[in-house]
Amino acid sequence: MESHELRDLDTAKRYVLEGLWLQRAVKPTTATVRPTLEWAMEIASSGHPLPPVGFVADIGHIAFGADAEYRLKDPLHVPGWPPTLARTYEDHVLGKLYADWMFERAGDALRKYQGKDRVKGIAYVINQIRERAKVPGVLLPPAVIRGLLTSNPDDVLSSGWDALEREGPSEIQVKLYEELVASARRTNEVLAKEDVDALEDKSALGDMGQYVALRQIRQTTNRIESRLPARPVKPLIGRKEVPTRVLDEDQYPVGGYTSISNRGSIESLLHSQLAYMEDESPDLFDIKFVRDELFYYSRDENQFLRRRRAFVFVLFPDLFAARFKDPELPHQRIVMLMSSMLALFRKLTEWLSTDAIRFEVLFVQDGGKKPLAEEATLMELLLREPIERGDGLVTWLPDKDAVMTHLNRLARLSQVHCLAAATEPFEMEMDNVVVSEVIVDGARPEIGGGDGMVAGLEGEDALDVWQETVLRILQLWV
Repeated sequence: MESHELRDLDTAKRYVLEGLWLQRAVKPTTATVRPTLEWAMEIASSGHPLPPVGFVADIGHIAFGADAEYRLKDPLHVPGWPPTLARTYEDHVLGKLYADWMFERAGDALRKYQGKDRVKGIAYVINQIRERAKVPGVLLPPAVIRGLLTSNPDDVLSSGWDALEREGPSEIQVKLYEELVASARRTNEVLAKEDVDALEDKSALGDMGQYVALRQIRQTTNRIESRLPARPVKPLIGRKEVPTRVLDEDQYPVGGYTSISNRGSIESLLHSQLAYMEDESPDLFDIKFVRDELFYYSRDENQFLRRRRAFVFVLFPDLFAARFKDPELPHQRIVMLMSSMLALFRKLTEWLSTDAIRFEVLFVQDGGKKPLAEEATLMELLLREPIERGDGLVTWLPDKDAVMTHLNRLARLSQVHCLAAATEPFEMEMDNVVVSEVIVDGARPEIGGGDGMVAGLEGEDALDVWQETVLRILQLWV
């Protein structure tokens, strides 16, 4: 991916003006000038190479859905622009944007933004597409675009059209579009899943450190997930099982009524049977009740009962020392731990879709201090969807005793599995909770059963050990 530098102000201005007429998704009008220049300004002022301005405009209009209302019905014949290049651009570049489901998800996320966040969001999408597809661009002074933003949109469009009629498109413009078409042909998906996730949780607009950490976690999670089986794993022989106090009778069955019978509870009585109630006693209602002649709604005998299961992750404050990058690992130990947790979230949600699942992440304080405050913020973003549904929780507890009290209270209504992580072995055995511990004291984690005895798993490299650890926990829980 080669970036061209335009130092001459007149050449840079011509590059921008030509691009306003080369957009194909929406007809160039005075209404499209300002948003297109704002998107280009955001990219150029951030120091990133600016792709062809017409391409920038097409991405923005398609993402925000403006092409549905103002779509260009008849092709616009730009003076001097090669017709073959225009058709191949529409087929290979715009066609890929319309067909890419990741780009569609990104557009849904962008349409929820307001104000300046929309400009920053679309600039982020364009930069990610440029880097992923190796789209060429130019480096130019942002003052050129800033000056056009203060000009009359009609004058901006007319000056660009006059330049095209007088001199035709510049050589660099044609060259960039040819390279753009070639890049689109080589690209499968224009955006990665972690790019769309960053848009949906708005971390793409936040602190750069937080954005980089989330991206590392999601990329590592994808690597771990790629090595896990697609189907639910078999339970580990000899694993610990705990009974739950929740009885089938206490759970509301899913499904409707299937027939009418003469036996049932008063709640399922047909309303029409109340007509047999009379002033005298015993009345006809009482007689029919004694003879089992009243009618009730009856349910399907194959009742579908959902198990309540809670998966709790406890992070102790000594994990502050896990902010360490080992040569064997692609990222810090704490990133590997959080990636393993996210992989467990995804697999448990996929494999236990018929159960009522709840995820909780408990951070233990250190004498009133919160050394893992940044990790707690990241977990809130990673568990955004369960938290919004009311099935997720990220909170702080003062010490281990408070954690055990919380787990005991949770075990009254759910089957609870707990994964506690620290840098040194500890004891946290409980009768009504399945406790597993992960010790992160090096590049290769060790796993135990909450009794202080831990052991490492085998693997060719450190990443294999992390993957085997996730797999072993799934065998203990699923």
